[in-house]
Amino acid sequence: MAFRCPGCKSMHCVIVEGTGRPRWSYNGDADAPTFSPSIHVSAPDPDAPRVELARCHSFVREGQIRFLADSTHNLAGQTVELPDLPELN
Repeated sequence: MAFRCPGCKSMHCVIVEGTGRPRWSYNGDADAPTFSPSIHVSAPDPDAPRVELARCHSFVREGQIRFLADSTHNLAGQTVELPDLPELN
């Protein structure tokens, strides 16, 4: 499963099936997904003057993304709707 994160503006992918690790639980609801445990992504920050890691840490619960305070983007500490992915033509 994947979603575009409105906080760090990148795609986040979680593995919900198979034997790979890490793996998240998924409630099976494509309209209001819940994943567990939290999703933690670190990547080079393109806006930083030197090489720094940007951090995005969140919980996705019932179609809402709850960004934790240790996220380094402007949505840290906020809860927002999980955005729809654009249709592929």
